[in-house]
Amino acid sequence: MNNPINLTEKAINKIRELTVKSQKFALRLDLKKGGCAGMEYFMEYVDKVEKNEEIIDFDGAKVIIAPLAQMYLFGTTIDYEDGILESGFKFKNPNVKEACGCGESIKF
Repeated sequence: MNNPINLTEKAINKIRELTVKSQKFALRLDLKKGGCAGMEYFMEYVDKVEKNEEIIDFDGAKVIIAPLAQMYLFGTTIDYEDGILESGFKFKNPNVKEACGCGESIKF
């Protein structure tokens, strides 16, 4: 089965690390309304899988994609970048039609 998203090795390692550190079961990916372009990525570490959610296991990094976000995240590659000024997850999403200047919000 092809996964709806891809994770780089750095993202897999960081998700595993943060899941253990937060003592949670998995990372849930979702979208919420907000930002100047209309939508924002939303990530949270959770204790359990909700009804109608599926878990994707990337070599021990468990990821849940919220059901309503799946069609918007399909084909996305998630990386983790460590920088001097900022560090964080970076989304390369082929479904995005527009992004704001700061890169924090998106439009489909």
